Amino acid sequence: MRTGAARSMEDHIRALWPALTREADRADPHSSLIPLPNAYVVPGGRFREIYYWDSYFTMHGLVASDRTDLMTSMLDNFAHLITTVGHIPNGNRTYFLSRSQPPYFGAMVALYHATTDGARAVPYLEALEAEHAFWMDGAEGLEAGEAHRRVVRMRDGTILNRYWDDRPEPRPESYREDFELAQAVPAAQREALYRNLRAGAESGWDFSSRWMRDPDDLRTLETTELVPVDLNAVLDRTERTIAALRTLRNRSGDRVVAAQFLRRADERRRALLAAAFDPAEGYFFDVRWRTGERATDRPTLAAAALLYFGLATPEQGHAVAARLERDFLKPGGFVTTQIASGQQWDAPNGWPPLQWLAITGLEQYGRADLATEARTRWLTLNRRIYAATGKMTEKYDVVDLEKPAGGGEYPTQDGFGWTNGVALGFAAQELRRTRAPASR
Repeated sequence: MRTGAARSMEDHIRALWPALTREADRADPHSSLIPLPNAYVVPGGRFREIYYWDSYFTMHGLVASDRTDLMTSMLDNFAHLITTVGHIPNGNRTYFLSRSQPPYFGAMVALYHATTDGARAVPYLEALEAEHAFWMDGAEGLEAGEAHRRVVRMRDGTILNRYWDDRPEPRPESYREDFELAQAVPAAQREALYRNLRAGAESGWDFSSRWMRDPDDLRTLETTELVPVDLNAVLDRTERTIAALRTLRNRSGDRVVAAQFLRRADERRRALLAAAFDPAEGYFFDVRWRTGERATDRPTLAAAALLYFGLATPEQGHAVAARLERDFLKPGGFVTTQIASGQQWDAPNGWPPLQWLAITGLEQYGRADLATEARTRWLTLNRRIYAATGKMTEKYDVVDLEKPAGGGEYPTQDGFGWTNGVALGFAAQELRRTRAPASR
């Protein structure tokens, strides 16, 4: 048996940061790499560039490792991308420029604000507002029931967001797979299929039954038709972070703008809760924006984002927690969906970012017992696989602990940035819990 047990999982991860760190890039006209001016952490394996939403979860490990210097460099890089290309792309490759990923820059800045001297986060305000404008492009001119790029106006007139990609063509990084899939649909439907494939890639959940009318058929992707609950939860955090930084800076007019962003966030929260929460199911679901129909046939772990970002009411949070315990908690942690489609963002796989959102969110809604149980199961699985292989992998089979995770377009990768970040963050929580004095 190959083993990494000569040192602990935590020490192994801390030793990995230099291996996963890339120094400032040099421009190369023959490369697809978009050069970044500061050091950054890559996921590992086949992923040799920075990836947007991965980085937020990696940063929790950097905080636990006292590497806020590297966190600062990465934030500076993301601000640089917003300034130079207008948004943060999926990754720093030219073929990713038409799409982004879940917009966690606001959450990153909020984490940085909480971790360091708060004033150090203020310089990111301009970039944060520019990214928000990218996601909200076209909102002002929409009529009820219309959409433009990443924005939709619901039938009741409220504004929410969806995933989108401007290019109706195969993804360059998966050209052959996309092209061959599109040959199986009528020519008139191919542009829509390409957009849904690309929007699914922008979601980070590429791919999942979450986006498919038929979980067994990628040709039925409907990503652009759905309002995702987690996307709108993270945009709520962006709006509240902008308001907080405007208030902290406190220049002329800042408090007025802060109030505007708080109002936007409040409107988004009300619209999302009304559209996405199903009282009969006691759960949040993605919403088909044209009809207002909730995708109740496809419950996913994405609902946990509303607990993590504090959007759910106490009653809703209690109901979601009960559903997570009943349907999603497995021997190795929380499973991503209830459907085993063969796609990698489906059962039986569990993913580090979703464990972080669910477990931390449960603690915030008074379910420390469930959070502790899930965290223990996840860390136990991480440590067991590490002891057996010497590796941290991007995802895990949380149902059958004797099997490796699988599914999707490529083999499971090791390295691995967000797994390392979440594992160190959870290990730090675990240590604080064991050291906390017993209540009397």
